[in-house]
Amino acid sequence: MTPLKAGAGLLAFLILCFSAAAFGSLFPPGEWYAGLDKPVWNPPAWLFGPVWTLLYTMMAVAAWRVWWRRGLKAARLPLAVFLFQLVLNALWSAIFFGLQMMGWAFFHILLLLAAITLTIRLFYREDRLSIWLLLPYWAWVAFASVLNFTLWIMN
Repeated sequence: MTPLKAGAGLLAFLILCFSAAAFGSLFPPGEWYAGLDKPVWNPPAWLFGPVWTLLYTMMAVAAWRVWWRRGLKAARLPLAVFLFQLVLNALWSAIFFGLQMMGWAFFHILLLLAAITLTIRLFYREDRLSIWLLLPYWAWVAFASVLNFTLWIMN
C-alpha cells in the first residue's frame, strides 16, 4: 500500500468517526441535563469534550490499522461491526439528550457496550495493537453505562 493510500485511509476513518461525533453533538445536554440530580462522581462537563476527542481519534486509528493491515475485503466483518457500533454510539446522544429517554438510553448503551466488545474481539484477530486503542473507549462507555443507569434511577 502506498503512503498516499494509507494516509487517505486514515483520513477517511477520522472523518467517519468524527462524523458520528458531529451527529451526537446535535443533541447537547442543555438545561434538561443541568437540572438532573447527579451522583457526586459525575464527571465535570468540561471533561467530556477532550475525552471524546481522544477516544474518537483512537477509534479511527484502530479501525484504520485493521484496514491497513488486512484490507477491506479481508476485514469486512470486523469493520462492519465497527461501523455498527459507531452508529449506535452516535444514536445514544439522540436518545438520552434529544428524546430525554434515560431508560431506553440505558438499554441502548448496553447494546453499544456489547457491540464494542464484539469489535474488540474481532479486531484482536486482525491487529492486536488496535484492541489497546479501543480498550479506553470500552472502559469509558462502561462507566457511562453505570452513570446512565444512576441518572435514570435518581431522576
